[in-house]
Amino acid sequence: MSSDIRLSTAAGRWVLLATVLGSGMAMMDATVVNVALPRIGSEFGASMAGLQWTVNAYTLTLAGFVLLGGSLGDRFGRRRVFLIGVVWFALASALCAVAQDIPMLVAARALQGVGGALLTPGALAIIQASFTPDDRPRAVGAWSGLGGIAGAAGPFLGGWLVDVAGWRWVFLLNLPLAVLVIAVAARHVPETSDDSARGRFDVLGAALAAAALAGITYALTEAPTHTANRLLVLLATVAGVGAAAWFIVVERRRSHDTTGPQPMLPTQVFRSRQFTAVNGVTFVVYGAMGVVFFLLPLTLQVVSGFSPIVAGAAMLPVTVVMLLLSAPAGGLAQRIGPRIPMTVGLVVAAAGMLLMLRVGRTSTYPGTVLPAVFVFGLGLAAMVAPLTATVLASADPRHAGIASGVNNAVARAAGLLGVAAVPPLAGLGGEAYTDPALFASGFHHAIVACAITMLAGAALTTLTVSDNTLRAAPESAAPQCKTHCSIAAPPLDRVPAQDRWGDNPRTGRS
Repeated sequence: MSSDIRLSTAAGRWVLLATVLGSGMAMMDATVVNVALPRIGSEFGASMAGLQWTVNAYTLTLAGFVLLGGSLGDRFGRRRVFLIGVVWFALASALCAVAQDIPMLVAARALQGVGGALLTPGALAIIQASFTPDDRPRAVGAWSGLGGIAGAAGPFLGGWLVDVAGWRWVFLLNLPLAVLVIAVAARHVPETSDDSARGRFDVLGAALAAAALAGITYALTEAPTHTANRLLVLLATVAGVGAAAWFIVVERRRSHDTTGPQPMLPTQVFRSRQFTAVNGVTFVVYGAMGVVFFLLPLTLQVVSGFSPIVAGAAMLPVTVVMLLLSAPAGGLAQRIGPRIPMTVGLVVAAAGMLLMLRVGRTSTYPGTVLPAVFVFGLGLAAMVAPLTATVLASADPRHAGIASGVNNAVARAAGLLGVAAVPPLAGLGGEAYTDPALFASGFHHAIVACAITMLAGAALTTLTVSDNTLRAAPESAAPQCKTHCSIAAPPLDRVPAQDRWGDNPRTGRS
């Protein structure tokens, strides 16, 4: 493994550029599509469920295969798998751009998620393997900050593209970015791999995870609609729950079997009650957050008549506030414990959601939207970094990478299921996005449900999160990444490469 590059050198800057552009491309695509949904729905005559699947197909395959993608990089070369992911992502983006109907677009989005699962874990892994230990924290910090800027610019850029060129350019934008990433990475990023990685991959576990999420997501999306095929909904429910149960059995068995494939989800990390509790908070909170990020850009266009570019820029203050305040919030949590910052943050975020109830037909951005998203951002800034640190500190230090991956998967699955379940339950089914009054009513019901969910997350935090988790944790448990992370980014200067994705019982290392 090569780890001798300095951040201050030209080689270091090239590596940082490749990782920022690669992960930024995937992150922007996950956010800009929300801005384009009204135009996509109008062109294809899509139902609300079709718009939900346009978002969820990407999240589903990304959540299902991201841990497997990390393992592939460790085994076959992180640069190689990263580049394969970039090429895959670009080709899937081209398919999205030429889609002729919603089913084709949804299928292409699912393929995009597979590409994202290959390239997303590769960015942090490349930084870990390439930079000297002293420079890794600064490299991850730079990657985090620049990635946050990319995330903030994404919806704004997407809205501008939708306005001036059409929604298909939201996907075509990825093609020149991919060419640039490939050129930089192929020339300037060193190849690294984990020489100790052995054994077969847990392909069955990844497939079962994706099948479980697909079945349950389909059932949640379709069940509340009056026109749903009840037999298909029942079959999807049974298949999804059955796949989830089978997944748990397979992972438990493989966690104790040193001769078979390495488990995608080693169950020993859940021996920590605190780790389990914090992931429960993550699931509740990120489910509600996913709904807000999905519905607010739609509402601003459908109900308030905002242009795509203004709707896309609406959440910019959230990113700015998090960039400025997440690190101080993480430091505060280290001093006084995570329970109070997380609880207060969740309550403030819920208050920001309730302020979104003022969004309506006559809303203005300065008077209505800005106060709501600003308060919402303050709450997230207070909550995210302490949650990240607590996830890492509550797991065995040997399993910091596993803890990061599990928390990442929990957060993505929560957003996926939240977007699937809440809108139809709030009355946003069929072609609701074509009726401003109906959409406004459904949005208000959904926001109230999300605010209640965030308050439930605050209560769960108060009851289950211990302040001693961070006080007793070593300094190595502090994440280097606090703003643009895979939810819980491990302390990369201290975690062995193979531990980011799973134990390696065959070598006696974990």
